[in-house]
Amino acid sequence: MELRITSHPSPASGDDAVRARTEQAAIKFEAFFVGQMLKQMRQATQALAGEDSPFKDRIHQDMLDIADTQVADAMARQRAFGIADVILRQLLPPAMPVPLKSGADPVALSGQGAGASPADATGPTP
Repeated sequence: MELRITSHPSPASGDDAVRARTEQAAIKFEAFFVGQMLKQMRQATQALAGEDSPFKDRIHQDMLDIADTQVADAMARQRAFGIADVILRQLLPPAMPVPLKSGADPVALSGQGAGASPADATGPTP
């Protein structure tokens, strides 16, 4: 059995197809993660429900499973939990920074606004 290594375009190459596939995979993972979380919450609700509760009925359970899947997919498409965004930040190179307008003063990039301590401020201290 021969193992061949093929070269695939790397995300760093800026290939739009790779970026789109990576984004779709991240969104699908977020949907899976949220779906599993909803499933676990639903199981906890069923365990605590009384014997005559609709949560114990198998027909209701199937419908709630379908609804949970739809909710998870919708939330993932909106990136409600931010899981896909975190994955994309780790896998894809950062987007090109937006250049400042000419003559703009980058106030937020220095001094106290950039997370520096007050002792690191560039201006004179009183």
